[in-house]
Amino acid sequence: MYQPKPTQGDTSWFVQDRFGMFVHWGLYALPSRHEWVQSIEKIAPDIYYEKYFKHFNPTHYDPRAWAKAAREARMKYVVLTSKHHEGFCLWDSAYTDYKVTNTPYGKDLITPFAEAFRAEGLRVGLYYSLIDWHHPDFPIDIFHPLRDHPEAAKMNESRHIERYAEYMYNQVEELLQRFDPSVLWCDFSYPGRDYKGMPGKGHQDWQSEKFLAMIRRISPRIVMNNRLDLPAAAADIHTPEQIQPTEWVKVNGEPVVWEACQTFSGSWGYHRDEETWKSPEQLIMMLINTVACGGNLLMNVGPTSLGTLDQRAYKALGAYRDWMALHSASIYGCTQSEFTPPQDCRLTQKGNKLYVHIYAWPFRHLHLYGLGGKVEYARFLHDGSEVALEANGWELEQIRVGEDELILGLPVRKPDVIVPVIELTLK
Repeated sequence: MYQPKPTQGDTSWFVQDRFGMFVHWGLYALPSRHEWVQSIEKIAPDIYYEKYFKHFNPTHYDPRAWAKAAREARMKYVVLTSKHHEGFCLWDSAYTDYKVTNTPYGKDLITPFAEAFRAEGLRVGLYYSLIDWHHPDFPIDIFHPLRDHPEAAKMNESRHIERYAEYMYNQVEELLQRFDPSVLWCDFSYPGRDYKGMPGKGHQDWQSEKFLAMIRRISPRIVMNNRLDLPAAAADIHTPEQIQPTEWVKVNGEPVVWEACQTFSGSWGYHRDEETWKSPEQLIMMLINTVACGGNLLMNVGPTSLGTLDQRAYKALGAYRDWMALHSASIYGCTQSEFTPPQDCRLTQKGNKLYVHIYAWPFRHLHLYGLGGKVEYARFLHDGSEVALEANGWELEQIRVGEDELILGLPVRKPDVIVPVIELTLK
């Protein structure tokens, strides 16, 4: 079992909670065809994209409904996009006019959001995009919607990243002091990604060392991610995106505190016509796989422009709600086990409790190696029923049993839950 080095921020709660909600929400909810729509379709910020700003009016916004759904899904923390790459701010920032209070909606979105989620017992984190396609001092680059404009290079002559970095510092300081988030999720750096002579951006552009020092000064316990293009030790958590790690995440050969960020479908923002929504089995297994490798899962929802979660999102959250209602003991506070899982199983462990997650139901017997004589009691989590520790019968005479092997006796039929879990109490 790995033990990452201590972090500067307080990750003691983080590695216990294990499961959080990501919320990607912004002007891109109106076109409803991917949160990167402005870049993908090369929509000029001050001309064509402006219509979404003029029509943003989430009249059905009720963060209490979101928070209730998150709490019922047994999520323990939430991270909201205060500003995504488009530059639009969900709070009443003193440093820009490109904010929700200047839209038809006219009200700050983050204050009621934070109040609603904290009232449901969730910790609140904020995402802040280092990228800003709206700001006049943000230099055009490989991802900017104006990257193929014939005058792009010339336009960059009047753009100054130093002025943008000052704007970024001021906004983040504002967020920290106004909302006191438990997590600050900055996104993202891309040094070396040159395009038509226009460089990508990294720690020198953000002045990341100075930026991080400011954050630590104001919020010394805050959990920081790893996307500022700084050495690994500067980050509290490392954030693999849209992949499923199959082992504990390591950086430079050392295990780290980590969090996989994933989506219910193929888009982070609301995408009306996207059809690759994950099945309940996939969703549950992604959570188990992550914790079995010592990580957290941050699962995303993309609200509509009306401020609602659509039925597909509620259905996906419901899969977690139903499974976690009976099996959360195998997730909260758990981590990678020192034991080797049986075929088609995943193990999580918390102290002397070992949890066997069964992906493919075996016929009557489950073989666990290295656990012979080490288990005091076994039971299913979904109903608390006992599982026979030493399977017996003449059939076992045909199976060669090693001294360190434990053979559990199982019912012929798989229990009626997506992934059955057996809790083993170790001696």
